[in-house]
Amino acid sequence: MTLSQFFGKFKSRYLWGNLAAMAVVVLLLAFGVKFGLDVYTHHGEAISIPNLLHKNINDADEVAKQLQLQLEVVDTGYVKRLPPGAILAQSPAAGERVKSGHKIYVTINATKSPTITLPDVIDNSSLREAMAKLSAMGFHLLPPQFIPGEKDWVYGILMDGKHVVYGDKIPIDAKLTIQAGNGMRSPTDSVDYVDPVYPEEEGFTETTETDQFEEVKEPPSEEGSPTGKQKQEPHQQPAPETK
Repeated sequence: MTLSQFFGKFKSRYLWGNLAAMAVVVLLLAFGVKFGLDVYTHHGEAISIPNLLHKNINDADEVAKQLQLQLEVVDTGYVKRLPPGAILAQSPAAGERVKSGHKIYVTINATKSPTITLPDVIDNSSLREAMAKLSAMGFHLLPPQFIPGEKDWVYGILMDGKHVVYGDKIPIDAKLTIQAGNGMRSPTDSVDYVDPVYPEEEGFTETTETDQFEEVKEPPSEEGSPTGKQKQEPHQQPAPETK
């Protein structure tokens, strides 16, 4: 094929007709894909998230369905002043714009107050330690009550005026009062005093037993005895005279 023949084919209407048809098909495919994606993803459609806070979960679900949104409960909490089932939090927040079918994640109020197990602080910790531990666990503490006993030592815990002990299930909204010692002894306490026992001195032992070796006293010495006193001789009668 000569060079003139090659360039001559570009002047053919058949070639240009095919190229034009191919371009039209490509453009139609591009517009079709874009249109399909817009329909599938709801392009350009935006729904404002409603404010569902403090609404009942059933009422909030109806509002979400009317806006073509979905409601999903992901957690529970507890607020005493709100009724059970009320919405405490939502995500996304009210006013944000989303597409239809988007999920709204909510936290609802529990039907009853959750409980916490009372830790082992009674007669096992000081007032400062007990207050720090109970506060960290979420308990509400009233001012402590001081009673006779070792200063700042925990002797008991009151809930609504009643004693609670280690292991009891305490409602999280309950108020607790710690009973601690004031460092003084109660006047009604009786103390028995016992004489102290002192340790005996080394090498000395007191005994009440009679010594088996009794002391023997010497009789008084007579005169002329070796002791220096003269022993008294017996009296002698004089001899008879001789005539």
